[in-house]
Amino acid sequence: MRIAVIGAGVAGLGAGLALARDGHDVVILERDATPLPQDPHAAFEWDRRGAPQVRHSHALLARLRNLLRDHYPDVLDDLLAAGATELRFTENLPPTIEDRSPHPGDEDLVALACRRTTFEWVLRRSVLAQGGVELRDGVVIDALDGANGVVTGVRLADGDRAGGGPASSVPADVVVAANGRRSPISGWLADVGAAPVFEEEEDTGIVYFSRFYRLCGGEEPVMEGPIGADLGYLKFAVFRGDNGTFSVTLAVANDDTELRKTLLDPDAFDAASSLMSPVAPWLAPGISEPITGVHIMAKLLNRLRRFVTPEGEPVALGFHAIGDASICTNPLYGRGCSLAMVHADLLAEAVRQHRDDPVARSLAFEEATKREIEPWYDAAVQQDRANRLPDDAENPMRDLLRDGVFPATRTDPLVLRAFLRTFNLLSPPDSLMADGDLVMRVLAVYQDRENRVPDPPLGPDRADLMASLAA
Repeated sequence: MRIAVIGAGVAGLGAGLALARDGHDVVILERDATPLPQDPHAAFEWDRRGAPQVRHSHALLARLRNLLRDHYPDVLDDLLAAGATELRFTENLPPTIEDRSPHPGDEDLVALACRRTTFEWVLRRSVLAQGGVELRDGVVIDALDGANGVVTGVRLADGDRAGGGPASSVPADVVVAANGRRSPISGWLADVGAAPVFEEEEDTGIVYFSRFYRLCGGEEPVMEGPIGADLGYLKFAVFRGDNGTFSVTLAVANDDTELRKTLLDPDAFDAASSLMSPVAPWLAPGISEPITGVHIMAKLLNRLRRFVTPEGEPVALGFHAIGDASICTNPLYGRGCSLAMVHADLLAEAVRQHRDDPVARSLAFEEATKREIEPWYDAAVQQDRANRLPDDAENPMRDLLRDGVFPATRTDPLVLRAFLRTFNLLSPPDSLMADGDLVMRVLAVYQDRENRVPDPPLGPDRADLMASLAA
């Protein structure tokens, strides 16, 4: 089949790679004119105006690493050769855990430390080296071609701008929208007579800031304990990158205009970050130096689109949406790249199983999306709602996490592994609290909370932070 993929981000490249390796003729259409850089360092300067999130922190979780290991080992090898490193969680257990023996499944608890730009650079190289794939950049999609709810291709707004050609269409047996959270696909589908797309969205309630650094000596600080935390008014984390780089992300509430304005200043960002005890060793003099300014991401939504009617029929035939064009979640949880690759792989499986039956293919893919992707949307919405509650409001989820789950991960190897499996998308969001034995372990820790020595604060309260910055 001839398949047109709209967008050359992680989802689009993942779909292009998977579908081409199944023998399909794939054309990937990318709005940004972005020729392939020479190396990971040049890729970090990529002009990706259509994907500003590449300048922010990203997590490549264990589910993504395992997908590469099992289905695309050559891509994983290329990532490691390009400077990415594996983060083996069970090789760095908290010192308070007495049972340090290996457990079944530990080999899967491995994530990747890598910048988003390096990951895309390796992935695009793999796609370009794959036979049966054409990547055309500098093209703008104006609409879908088709009628009566059947999509037959895409229409270009200005033709192939890079080649200077006239406006044209790209015919395709299947069109895959992988053009991100701003994708106008609902309107595109309506214009070809498709049924309405179900859509819901909810603001995450946060805005976040990221800055990248390079280690001066190449050695990371020796760390024990978390490298991120939620202080209520501010969330922070350190994200390891590739080739001696890392980033720091700070997230604040949308309505905290004073702190939002303050953190845009690079000196204030560094000063605020250095007040967080897990971050301070990374930003200490002589340890690292900044390599970017402060980047901001706002207007962040959790959004769900479904492409089946209430009667259970596909809204359109010959069309699928993957990644953020289908379901996007709060980027603070670091799931976007991993779920995008999983979604692309699910699509390839649906095409493989139902190559000649567009109805069965659409329904199978939507069912796989509902099973594998949608639970993480629900989890993000619930977590964001809990986070928006005032500090003095009744919040059982927050209390159980803070005084039960998190302390238990520092002493109980089973709770820790269950938490890591959920964090890395290897187990469903509710799996830890659905296991009776694990619940009893967590509750035992929670019920002993009054006898525990309080953990030292990992950062100042808001008043002290603002006073320190003002000084």
